Amino acid sequence: MTPLRQRMLEELQLRNLSEATIQTYLRLVERFAKHFGISPAKLGPDHVRHYLLHLLNDRKDTWGTIQVNRGALKFLYVRVLKQAWFDVEIAAPKKRLRLPIVMSPDDITRILDRTTNLKHWTIIATFYATALRCNELRHLKVSDIDGPKMVLHVREGKGSVPRDIPLSPVLLERLRIYYRGCKPTDWLFPSKQRRDQPLDDNSIRALCRDAGSRAGIKHLVHPHLFRHACATHMLDAGTDLRTIQVLLGHADIRTTAKYLRVSLQRLQSARSPFDALQLQPIDYSDDGRRR
Repeated sequence: MTPLRQRMLEELQLRNLSEATIQTYLRLVERFAKHFGISPAKLGPDHVRHYLLHLLNDRKDTWGTIQVNRGALKFLYVRVLKQAWFDVEIAAPKKRLRLPIVMSPDDITRILDRTTNLKHWTIIATFYATALRCNELRHLKVSDIDGPKMVLHVREGKGSVPRDIPLSPVLLERLRIYYRGCKPTDWLFPSKQRRDQPLDDNSIRALCRDAGSRAGIKHLVHPHLFRHACATHMLDAGTDLRTIQVLLGHADIRTTAKYLRVSLQRLQSARSPFDALQLQPIDYSDDGRRR
């Protein structure tokens, strides 16, 4: 490990950031350094701008990905290298609201019906039934399933904030079937090659992608889509926004409120004031003209 990487690791750890954030920031800075073939300590604002434009124009990365890369580089230059130029020289992308893709209950059913691998089926079912993030599901342990209390303990929430969420009776029964068939000991969904480690992020994303393809879903299926679907379908069923916020682990209810924009039940139940107007009926003459 280079001295600069060690310094950055220590600064990240001192701020008590999650292990996922630490590893992501270190990986993105390493990729930045490899792009130029030189230590980031010898690079400046022009290099950062060039790299972010490379991600946007050449790699066609999303704005969300670019924002994460900018955050990692900002931490490096501001917190580790003590450079004051970053916010002045490196523009912050404007955040634009993007409505989430919401799969229908029929889509979810079709995906599950065409998934024959017991472990994969249980992972997808758990995503939809709990609205867990991918990293949260990865770090579930067998002991986190509290059957008597019907609670699922999420110990590795975003920002290292734990939470408890209600456990679906139907999901619990399926988890018991999975447990009897696959016999996990510590991690609920362990790696196939290394049983002492949780299933890695790429493997989970790959199984979701393959499941979506088998079900004939036209767009890319990834773990977060099941989270979107769960939240929206709960809202459609009448669950209040505050409860959904707690279940999802959102710090700000405005993040949860985006599901109001895609809830068809809510949108269709809103009556237009136009419907209340007492309008005269439209009558047409024989030649088709309105009278």
